[in-house]
Amino acid sequence: MNYTIVDRPGFKIIGIAVRTTNANGKSMTDIGKLWQDFFSKNTGTLIPNKIGNDIINLYTDYETDHTSEYLTILGHKVSSLENIPKGMIGKEIPKSRYALFQSKGKLPDVVVQTWSEIYATPLKRNYKADFDVYGEKASDPNNAIVETFVSID
Repeated sequence: MNYTIVDRPGFKIIGIAVRTTNANGKSMTDIGKLWQDFFSKNTGTLIPNKIGNDIINLYTDYETDHTSEYLTILGHKVSSLENIPKGMIGKEIPKSRYALFQSKGKLPDVVVQTWSEIYATPLKRNYKADFDVYGEKASDPNNAIVETFVSID
């Protein structure tokens, strides 16, 4: 799979979270429920100090690597981590170097496929913070473009 190496500035995020693992398909269930909760509870409208409308699906706080537990936060980039609403979490992600992958097609299948390919790609991952960006180009779920950033050394 093709990817580009990019340097990205740090950012802050506020959203809802779940601790999960890729074992036995648990992350598919947990993250799917996170997305349902995000939309059914209008989470995006409750996030203060939001920067833009891109939805960020962040994977961080890995126990070891993608085969162990990690934290997933679904939310928006924000200008400040003050006033985090009850039931949400805030996190600051430092500046880093990433391998940038692009998914094109039907959601969520195309992003799941991209992650399968990432796991098979011999990247020197540092497991600090990886994230998917669902921007304007992801608004059509049958023909979406999603950017995935994988933190590397």
